[in-house]
Amino acid sequence: MTSVAPVILLAAEKESAEVTDWAARVGWVVGLGLFVALVYWLMREGWKWRGTLQSDLPDLPTAPDTPGRARLTMSGRYHGSTTAGQWLDRIVAHGLGTRSRVELTLTDAGLDVVRPGAADFFVPVAALREARLDKGIAGKVLTEGGLLVVTWAHGDKLIDSGFRSDHAAEHNEWVDTLNDMINNKTETEGAR
Repeated sequence: MTSVAPVILLAAEKESAEVTDWAARVGWVVGLGLFVALVYWLMREGWKWRGTLQSDLPDLPTAPDTPGRARLTMSGRYHGSTTAGQWLDRIVAHGLGTRSRVELTLTDAGLDVVRPGAADFFVPVAALREARLDKGIAGKVLTEGGLLVVTWAHGDKLIDSGFRSDHAAEHNEWVDTLNDMINNKTETEGAR
């Protein structure tokens, strides 16, 4: 009988597991949710403020009624536009900061940028300045040469716009054709 007494004492000393404090847990979840909502709201306000600061940028040109024969076409992604030479200074005015699918068409009149779900725009051939392959723009980094960057003038600002083709092998042809158009335009203007 004496051997049973220690077992009973041990059983009496054991306590049950703590009960979950649901009020504290719900409070933490609600607090975390409010914090995430606050951060999201601040990011959105920052985006709108950047757009306000860039409101001096003129409206984007639209494609002419008769742009001419298509020299090149490309399907892919539009990754954004930045101030030329500053790959992290994103331009958000007029929807230029919105990433989207893109259909590019290069004609004798210029570069037609058609973006489903975002604002389309047109870059006249006179505004084109340079085309090159690069690896990043506005927070999007790809492999070396994985991004087609077109530099163009809009108002008094030079803009870099980044595009990625569904078939990256097309990029070199686009760079060569765009730069030939730009050089021919410059030679034609210089001959006048």
